[in-house]
Amino acid sequence: MQTKEELIRQLRLLKEEAGSHSPSIFTIKEAIPELKVKVDACFLSNPYATDLFLEYFKRELLDTGGLRDLLEFYPSQNRVIAESLSSAIGIHPDNIFIGNGAIEIIQTVIQRYTKSKIVINIPTFSSYYEFINDDVEVVYNKLLKENNYELDIDAYIKLVKKERPDTVVLINPNNPNGGYMDSEKVHHLLRELRDVKNFILDESFIHFAYENEYYDLKTASNLVYKFPNLILVKSMSKDFGIAGIRAGYAVMNSRRVQELLLNGFLWNSNGLSEYFFRLYTRDEFLKEYEQVRVKYIKETQEFIKQLKQIPKIKVYPSMANFALIEILNGESSDDFVFNMLINHGIYLRTCSDKIGLNGEFVRLASRTKDENQYIIECFKKI
Repeated sequence: MQTKEELIRQLRLLKEEAGSHSPSIFTIKEAIPELKVKVDACFLSNPYATDLFLEYFKRELLDTGGLRDLLEFYPSQNRVIAESLSSAIGIHPDNIFIGNGAIEIIQTVIQRYTKSKIVINIPTFSSYYEFINDDVEVVYNKLLKENNYELDIDAYIKLVKKERPDTVVLINPNNPNGGYMDSEKVHHLLRELRDVKNFILDESFIHFAYENEYYDLKTASNLVYKFPNLILVKSMSKDFGIAGIRAGYAVMNSRRVQELLLNGFLWNSNGLSEYFFRLYTRDEFLKEYEQVRVKYIKETQEFIKQLKQIPKIKVYPSMANFALIEILNGESSDDFVFNMLINHGIYLRTCSDKIGLNGEFVRLASRTKDENQYIIECFKKI
């Protein structure tokens, strides 16, 4: 049996090997089998949506033997999947590009369309600055701690107009703090920055945000027809709990979609992701999903509310399925994460590698109601 110090050394090594991301649960279990993980509050997904997907998967593929076809035969081409998705998201198929997860889309559009200069808010998802070509100038717009790391829209517009980049990137809600711009503000930004060649808007967490008492979904995807510079990126792993099958899409100018399809993205989806996209178009599934989406939002906001009552931490406002937490007990974020994992089996996301954060921060994902309650109890013990 390894000592706690030995376990921490192994965890540090795994984190170093993972770079600016976190090692997966599978990686940790393989490297340190004696470490028991009870709650994965590091990676982001709606567990209730995963349950719903598995119900359909079992009923329609496992019980019927239909899974064999998904494994044995080629999936449809990108354009065909886009056509099936079109009705569900209300976008013409010519404006939809299907990705092998959102990360493929991010890398592709950043490297293909950003030629000279890019403005990126920090802190944010690291891939947006890690995938930039070496000859591109990066301008970081530092979000202020005293403003809860939320975007100052007027200052941002002023910066962009001064720097004149060919690309800007916004995540809404932002990762890792969950800050949200309502639909009116997003529209305002698009109007003010319509001369920027590439306006990348990442809505991977948009299903957790809401602007009214009915928790209605607000997306800017239909604005692609009004603003041809808009490139909207959407991961499906967080809100539908299916990170393992790699499914994402982008909404953009039809000319750009055609360019990508002609340059190596004809068959970039697998059979399981195609099954999900086709499931996503079905009214019965969407109706059931909407119920678990709202349930999860309510539980997540209650979870964040309870976290705010715990001393020695600061919980930042969030409209996503996670909370950015500042550790105020003198412990480093890495040590806090390692101790929570070793002592309580709770896996958190250390933010020690996030540029733009001033202090010791962790990101905590919302899970099921029971798992969230266990997290609350463990935080209180500390």
